[in-house]
Amino acid sequence: MPFVYMLRCSDGSYYVGSTRSLELRLFQHNSDKDGSAYTRTRRPVTLVWQAEVENVGLAFSLEKQIQGWGRKKREALIRGDFELLPELSSRRGGKPRPLED
Repeated sequence: MPFVYMLRCSDGSYYVGSTRSLELRLFQHNSDKDGSAYTRTRRPVTLVWQAEVENVGLAFSLEKQIQGWGRKKREALIRGDFELLPELSSRRGGKPRPLED
């Protein structure tokens, strides 16, 4: 089964990816074997969140969705604070959307 995962890099940033073999991919991120260009200069990396999903297409879709999230929303996911996710989906400008009658 494929996985979606999030790593915390040594500089405190987050990396989101998807893979069919989580163990192998983590090894690759922390070695010179096929790691991503992003994590290559931010080692060591630590797995902070993972989810096993039904198929590769879903894994890739979730990866792209989470990559678009801000730091606070990613950290809520890591903590398992799922009730905060909708609230953290507001626009980044900090201004709430107007209420419609």
